[in-house]
Amino acid sequence: MRLLDKSSIESLLKARFADGEKRLSDIPDPSLLKDAPKAAVRVAQAIKKQERIVVVGDYDVDGVVSTAIMVDFFERLGYPLEAVIPNRFRDGYGVSPSVLERIDADVVITVDNGITAREAAEACKERGCDLIITDHHTPPEILPDAYAVIDPKLDECRYPFKEICGAEVAWLFLALVKRELQVDIDMRSFIDILAIAVIADIMPLVDINRALVKEGLRQIMRSSRPACVIIRDFLNKSRITSEDIAFQIAPRLNSAGRLEDASIALDFLCAKTTFEAYERFEELSALNEYRKEMEAKAVAEALELVGESEDGIVVVAKEGWHEGVVGIVASRLVDRLGRPAVVLSIDGENAKGSARSIGEVDIFALIDANRELLEKFGGHKMAAGVGLKTKNIDAFREALNAQALKLPPELFIPKDEVLGILPSEIIDDELLDLLEFFEPYGEANARPKFLAKEAKVVGVQTFGIDKSHSRLALQLHPEDRQIHEFTLFKRVIDPSKQPHLTCSYTISKNEYNNRISMQLLVSQIYENDEK
Repeated sequence: MRLLDKSSIESLLKARFADGEKRLSDIPDPSLLKDAPKAAVRVAQAIKKQERIVVVGDYDVDGVVSTAIMVDFFERLGYPLEAVIPNRFRDGYGVSPSVLERIDADVVITVDNGITAREAAEACKERGCDLIITDHHTPPEILPDAYAVIDPKLDECRYPFKEICGAEVAWLFLALVKRELQVDIDMRSFIDILAIAVIADIMPLVDINRALVKEGLRQIMRSSRPACVIIRDFLNKSRITSEDIAFQIAPRLNSAGRLEDASIALDFLCAKTTFEAYERFEELSALNEYRKEMEAKAVAEALELVGESEDGIVVVAKEGWHEGVVGIVASRLVDRLGRPAVVLSIDGENAKGSARSIGEVDIFALIDANRELLEKFGGHKMAAGVGLKTKNIDAFREALNAQALKLPPELFIPKDEVLGILPSEIIDDELLDLLEFFEPYGEANARPKFLAKEAKVVGVQTFGIDKSHSRLALQLHPEDRQIHEFTLFKRVIDPSKQPHLTCSYTISKNEYNNRISMQLLVSQIYENDEK
């Protein structure tokens, strides 16, 4: 493993942006989105004729932000827009026929969903309602027969950057509606919450996504939007990062749709006063705490069910696990066990759950190959959702693992890109400033990881309500006089059993009570000196 200095670190990080960085002015014209100009004309016409327009969103952060941007835009027009976000438990995903039964509209616009809604498209046609789909998910072979289908991933779509989230598609579409109506609305004023969706939906932070997130984080710091005022007050930092949004704000927004109803998150983002935003944020925080309790309990139960099993793909199922947390539990199992995981909640004869993968294992392809055992499924390479009969769980587990045995072992190796080893003396404020220059970090621009190889564990302190986290005093190199403090979440090291440690770690600024310090955060511990 290469020994680094500051110059080599800078060169490695600069190489990530060899093609240069985009600015907001570089965002391609939204008219390049297939069907978007046609749909914008139809919406402008509906507004002029005072027709009924309804937007249908989704219950995750991207879907809620997409809906909030729509609501905000139409409010500025002074136009009565009805917004509907399906309930995960009553309605299922997207613009289903059951959702349409509650809607009386001339035009229905979907945001962050709809690309597979063939039944809904037929229902709209029968009712003489024009369905405009705006989505970013991978299109099926047969598209819904809608008035317009706007999705950058369509083969015939000429929009040059495909990896945008649902909120970005909705925002770009509204820019065309604005152009069609010739109204004075600043599309930049939505970028504060748009950035939250880009980060939460784990879009690659390159190209226009990077430009939008950079500007969005700056806007959150000065926005008068009540939701942003509350986010600022809650984080209480002089500078908000993408990781603050990913780990502090997105889980709270997601908790509403996972556990109760996404309308709570929508009401937070659309709040007219800081008091209203504060009340909704308190609800979201309470739901998030409840989610964490359920998640911890389910993870412990899932690990117990796995036991000594050496299956290449973990499949666990139990009655009573909350449907809204099984995806998070699957992610935790992947982190703890280093294997793909499927976690299922059993409800009588039926089971529903989520799958998460690792390395280069295509979990969606493995699930697709066993579709005859499933009632429904969907997703992509690294994550999927499944529904099946309870009686088929064992057969599904066996089938997945039989296929996993055929895969090359190297596919299961986690992608934990480590830049190299740091000499102790260069871990200082200057290095911290260098790393900060290349923010925002996230998907496709991961925060740099470094390797501590056979570091001596000088001391361990536990912290947290249940003492489940550790502060480690590590001597990185045998000749070092300096000792560095590392933070390790959800694990406690026993120095008598593990006197030396090999791990990857990140370096970032930690701001608390207006004091800024350096934080060395353990990412992954390598057993038996894997590195």
